[in-house]
Amino acid sequence: MKPPWIEPSVAQLTPLLRAQNVYRVLGSGDNANRVLKGVNIAIGAKEYVSIVGASGSGKSTLLYLLGGLDRPSREMNGNSFDPPSSVFIDGHDTSEMNDTQLARLRNEKIGFVFQFHYLLKEFTAQENVCLPMFKLGRLTRGQAMERAAYLLEQFDLSDKLTRRANRLSGGEQQRVAIARALANEPAALLADEPTGNLDKRNSERVAEIFQEIAARGQTVVMVTHDLTLARRARRMVTMEDGNIVKDTGDSFPDSPATAYQIPEIHESARIDTNLHE
Repeated sequence: MKPPWIEPSVAQLTPLLRAQNVYRVLGSGDNANRVLKGVNIAIGAKEYVSIVGASGSGKSTLLYLLGGLDRPSREMNGNSFDPPSSVFIDGHDTSEMNDTQLARLRNEKIGFVFQFHYLLKEFTAQENVCLPMFKLGRLTRGQAMERAAYLLEQFDLSDKLTRRANRLSGGEQQRVAIARALANEPAALLADEPTGNLDKRNSERVAEIFQEIAARGQTVVMVTHDLTLARRARRMVTMEDGNIVKDTGDSFPDSPATAYQIPEIHESARIDTNLHE
């Protein structure tokens, strides 16, 4: 029997992220550059998906669109795309949202990890993890600080809570960035070249973290040039020249077992969605 994550119907029946005929066009007229050319993809809850392809293939552009950081082009040279070029996040058509509504949805549903950590250097590790929680406003400051400490402890950073970001190593900074991305318990964690600036040892550590997060049921979509890292995912999407040329749900060989286990989040550290309603 095939594992449930490789059944093609899973993403189609319960899409958490969906791109419908997505185009991204830069410029206009003779200078128009079609970065994405009618991409269709559906990603279901609890999937671990890697997106690979050469530089310029459109993989990062697709990731940013799926996460609501950018919007798809709706027309080219005055001609609307048919069907409409649209992105759906947890069933919400982002084209129907204004910027404020989209930012709210993004903060609630999506966590981002980038190649560069983008931590605020004057803030401590704990304060950096708190920032998305402060913005969402569901927790008090004390509750946010407690949850941040809990998350950092899961990544072996309990002794770095009060250390400023610019005094952390590169590997530690990226682990803080992952904790920050998980702060609001996002429906999906999106990562763009998360190991791109790390050495081999820290890259392996981050790869292990992503695998454990995915094993716990977190939806993960990751763009990477590292095929070794990409093959740890349960589904690998290959892009070329603005199109998806291969999308496989076939399982890859199990990666080496790791002792770096991330425990389930204790109920006391979870976000109470009824707070401050």
